[in-house]
This record gives sequence, structure tokens and C-alpha cells, in this order.
Amino acid sequence: MADMDILLFVVAGLLFFVGIVGCIAPGLPGTPLCWGGLLCASFTQACTISWPVLIVCAVLSAIVEIVNNIVPAIFTRKAGGSKEAAWGSIIGTFVGLLGLGVGVFLGEFLGAFIGELVHDDKDVKHALTVAFWSFLGFITGVGLRLLLAFAFIVLLFMGIDTGRSGQIVL
Repeated sequence: MADMDILLFVVAGLLFFVGIVGCIAPGLPGTPLCWGGLLCASFTQACTISWPVLIVCAVLSAIVEIVNNIVPAIFTRKAGGSKEAAWGSIIGTFVGLLGLGVGVFLGEFLGAFIGELVHDDKDVKHALTVAFWSFLGFITGVGLRLLLAFAFIVLLFMGIDTGRSGQIVL
């Protein structure tokens, strides 16, 4: 394997790692970073992933990122949540990053809960319902992003030519 191939695989691995973290942590484009890893690996001599497959993966990545940003708002609105709850969930998610691990998930829930209480401090049960649905939307988005990221990893390993496989094409 050539030095450039090794460098491209290292960069691909780093992009996949940061991408998977980005699938969970807000603010990082998780699936596009993983797609970037797939793209880097495709430039090596050992990888046989075709351009049409890369294009389909890029489109899927864009769709999942858009859905990831829309689903929590849809779920929050489904529960009758306010704009304050939506903003609270966003702020709570970023604040939760400071708590690492479970903090992101707890921050999102608490942010939506507190945001809804700011909107209407008399209905705690409704605020809990809104926070739950907002959290469910967040988990759905994270799940979709992780599913696609791991599909890209599987595709990468399927596309590495070990001398026994053909090119992955559409």
C-alpha cells in the first residue's frame, strides 16, 4: 500500500470518528463527515466504491441531516409545544455538551421542559409531555444519523478490495 493510501485511510478514519461523535453531539455535521471519510477512502487504490454510490450516499447524508433538524420540531409541535420549548431544547442540548455523555440527552429534555414552563408555568404535566416528545424527536434524529454513519462504515469495508471482491456499483 502506498504512503498516500495510508494517509487517506488515516484521514478517512478520523473523519468517521469525528462524524460518529457528530451524530450524537449537536453542532457537528455527523453524516457529512462520515461521507467525507468514505470519499477519502475512495481515492485509495484499495477501495472500489464507484462515483454513483458516493453520490447516492451524499444525497442520503443531506436528507438525513435535514430530517435530523426537522424531526425534533415536528415532535415538539405534535405535543403542543411552544417556541420557548423548541429554543429550550436547542439551548439545553448545547449546555448538555458540557456534561458530556448523558448530559446531551438530559440537557435536551430539561431545556424543552424549562422552555415550556417559561411559556406556561402553570401546566407542569404539559411541559413534561412536550419535553418527552422533544426528546423523542432528538433520539429519532440521532438514531437516523448513526444508522447512516454505520451503513457508510459497512459500505467502506465492503468496498475495500481484498483481491476477492469486485467494484461496488449501482
